[in-house]
Amino acid sequence: MVGKDEVKGKAKQIKGGIKAKVGKVTNNPNLEAEGESERMKGKVQEKVGKGRRKVGEAVEKAGRKLGGKG
Repeated sequence: MVGKDEVKGKAKQIKGGIKAKVGKVTNNPNLEAEGESERMKGKVQEKVGKGRRKVGEAVEKAGRKLGGKG
């Protein structure tokens, strides 16, 4: 199941990408840079969310294995 951070990160990437394109089209380098920054932050947030989810899944799997043996 996809976590909140993954969804928020993806949304931030989309929003940042749109800002960057609008900045480029309107010849506004500040808006373009702001959009790129937001897009990169979204990528990081999504990766953190994926990592957190994978760790949680590994812990659950280990718990099931330990619980089944004892």
